[in-house]
Amino acid sequence: MSRIPAASGRLWAWARTLGGLGLLALLLWLVGTGPFLDGLRLITVPALAAALAIGGITTVCGAWRWSLVARGLGVRLPLRTAVVHCYRAVFLNATLPGGILGDVHRAVRHGRSAGDLGRSVRAVLWERTAGQVVLAVVAVVVLAAFPSPVRPYLPVVTLTLAGVGLGAALLARMCPAGQSRWARGVRVAVADIRAGLLARRTWIGVLLASTLAVAGHLATFVLAARTAGSTAPLSLLLPLTLLALLAMAVPANIAGFGPREGVAAWAFGAAGLSAAEGVSTAIVYGALVLVASLPGAAVLAACRVRVPAGTL
Repeated sequence: MSRIPAASGRLWAWARTLGGLGLLALLLWLVGTGPFLDGLRLITVPALAAALAIGGITTVCGAWRWSLVARGLGVRLPLRTAVVHCYRAVFLNATLPGGILGDVHRAVRHGRSAGDLGRSVRAVLWERTAGQVVLAVVAVVVLAAFPSPVRPYLPVVTLTLAGVGLGAALLARMCPAGQSRWARGVRVAVADIRAGLLARRTWIGVLLASTLAVAGHLATFVLAARTAGSTAPLSLLLPLTLLALLAMAVPANIAGFGPREGVAAWAFGAAGLSAAEGVSTAIVYGALVLVASLPGAAVLAACRVRVPAGTL
């Protein structure tokens, strides 16, 4: 029986990879290689330096959020250790298919070192979820405040998301008090949210760290747009940027590339700019993020020097 889940997992991994490749191939067919190559040619040393600085801020914010959530769940995680793990995870996310393997790696490594794999994995899950929730809230606010291709549909989307959240909360409250796997899972999730995210000593820091991280990603994307030659005003760039950032949550990508470029091409074109400009901006953003993650490569190399192969 265990062979079936393993086979389905490999099939899903291949499907995600092929989906990202297919989307990139479609973009190449539609806009050609020009936007891809032109964007990379326009990258300057000051832009790379700025991306490296912004990346440092966002990585520390993510590490701080993770440390707070882990502490709330009763797992010790010093901030310095969290920063090291997060830099390595950012590099792996930026270079491996799927965009989440770095987070899986840090969750497992921390769990083994802390002696509590379950709570360590849940700490990463909840801190990433908190970041995505804050990103979604910021996106709703910005997309409602400024013109964008999705503005007419925003009320329906917002009501749908609110309904899903309310439904999940009601299901959690109505969950029977039995010992089924579902009931135990719901109780653990509710306890984790209360202790790891909503505790008095945690939620303010989680909210602040997540907001600063979103601001850092927005700043990097705007930097990428300017580097790629876009002269669009910020009131137009910010909603388009948020749409591209939301697309990055889709795991069907190749080292981060795929859905982001596709959504950027559509959003820029629908906003009256051009699909080529959107692709160039997204490509430059991916390159800047990769450069910002390079300290993680140094961390990974240092760990492999200190720790024998096979123990990572």
